[in-house]
Amino acid sequence: MTTAWFFDTSSVQAESICYGTSAKGRLEGGKKIPESGTNFTPYSSIGVLAGRTYVHAKVATIIEIAYQSLRTSAPDKKYVYGESGWEHGGRLRPHRTHQNGLAVDFMVAVKSASGLSIPLPTSIANKFGYDIEFDSYAHYKDLSIDFEAIAEHLFALSTAASDQGVKISRVIFEKSYLPRLYKTKRGDWIKQNISFMQGEPWIRHDEHYHVDFDIPCRPLSGK
Repeated sequence: MTTAWFFDTSSVQAESICYGTSAKGRLEGGKKIPESGTNFTPYSSIGVLAGRTYVHAKVATIIEIAYQSLRTSAPDKKYVYGESGWEHGGRLRPHRTHQNGLAVDFMVAVKSASGLSIPLPTSIANKFGYDIEFDSYAHYKDLSIDFEAIAEHLFALSTAASDQGVKISRVIFEKSYLPRLYKTKRGDWIKQNISFMQGEPWIRHDEHYHVDFDIPCRPLSGK
């Protein structure tokens, strides 16, 4: 059954205007990422309440459409999204970007020791997932990164973005894990369609992957 959020996205999207860049920018008409669904949850209910999960309205629509499509393409997978930005953009500490509503963190999908897809366990104790450290084998305690689930998510995000006239400009993910991602069923497609950051990020991106969306923004000084 089609849910109501599909019907009036064009008028909602028109309310968002981004300014500047992800590293220095702001946002008007930011929309909160849908809090949860049958296959996705936030990294922290506290973070949601604090207002740290706002994005450009088109990005919010893309994220929800992608999760909706994953209910069919990856019905057994569980996903967790991370931080994105403030309702009006600007500096979101400790992030160095996430300022204009076009950047979103997604926590890695994981499998239990028995191979079951489960949400990444996040809490205050591990800085809501951001303090988790996966090893060179993509393991953390009895969990392992589910690269098939991540690959399917990237495909769903890109497809949903394209339907909205948007592209994914860049993904930041632990470079040593990319060969594992390329070996998935979507691996060849990812090689051809997803651009990963080539340099070294200021922090290791092993417990999450950062996605930048390409939406034209006004100059930061513009009104």
